[in-house]
Amino acid sequence: MGMKPSVAITEPDRPRVWIGSLAAYNGSHDGVPRLIGEWYDATDAGSVTVADLHKGTGVPFTDDDELWVMDLDGDWPVRTEMDLSTAAEWGSLYEEVTPTPWPAFCALARAESVDDPRDVDVQRFIDRYRGEWESFEDYVSDYIENVGEQNSWPEEARQYFDLARYARDLEHGYTVENSPSGVYVFDGC
Repeated sequence: MGMKPSVAITEPDRPRVWIGSLAAYNGSHDGVPRLIGEWYDATDAGSVTVADLHKGTGVPFTDDDELWVMDLDGDWPVRTEMDLSTAAEWGSLYEEVTPTPWPAFCALARAESVDDPRDVDVQRFIDRYRGEWESFEDYVSDYIENVGEQNSWPEEARQYFDLARYARDLEHGYTVENSPSGVYVFDGC
């Protein structure tokens, strides 16, 4: 159809995770609770080891200490603590979706209550995504123009066409989520 979103899209920040040692936090080895952790790119979360995290701290640890994602930075489909493998799966999805549509992907995942990266179908997201627009009415106006639906209408009919009403009715077949510059538009389920 050749439609172009009406909002310029910029690349978002990469999703990052703060990985912490639960054993150090709980004081499991020496009875002294400590906050030991580091920020990592989500795509690297699955390869972080206990030794990596404790390097240079002088705090005792064992290789079976549990590491946990305690904080998130950047846009995420979920806002919750998680294990490292789940964070790495979200990071892989970020790479697959690509940075530019990532915020829209996150908005749709939140709207559909997707909280497990294994439940994501990236191709379905790509097929449904219609872009970021100033408003849904703006999307509908562009759609009508590109399809040429009204070209065969008499001039009088085009003058009386109620775009706002048509857009309100049409919106029921779409998922429309707020974006920083307007709305993200997705075809319905």
